[in-house]
Amino acid sequence: MKKMIFTGVALCATLSFLSAQTPKKPGGGQSVSRGKKVYEQYCLTCHQVDGSGVPHLNPPLIKTSFVLGNKNKLVQVILKGMQSSEPIDDEYYSNNMPPHNFLKDQEIADVLTYVRSNFGNKASAVTVADVQKARAGK
Repeated sequence: MKKMIFTGVALCATLSFLSAQTPKKPGGGQSVSRGKKVYEQYCLTCHQVDGSGVPHLNPPLIKTSFVLGNKNKLVQVILKGMQSSEPIDDEYYSNNMPPHNFLKDQEIADVLTYVRSNFGNKASAVTVADVQKARAGK
């Protein structure tokens, strides 16, 4: 009986230790949570709930080189919008994206961190410093 109790206690302690060691999402939970709210307010209509976009109109945000690639380029799209029909992974999209330069640096960092860590994406977080650098044209 003592052996069974000891085994149960040891198992619980091991599970508690392992759950505490679970890695956090890139960018932290608060940034992702705030980013989801920004996404729902400003991005969802065009890019859809699941980030799939609208074929030939609004690009998907799911595992595209544009989302997973250069952070500065992605920040510039938020700041300046996209008026040209630039190919994204060999597909063209005709709906212009308006600039969202009215968003605060933290909001841009949060929404891009949300996009880069959701919809099947696993890319690094975007920081306020990344946004400030892009805003300054560096």
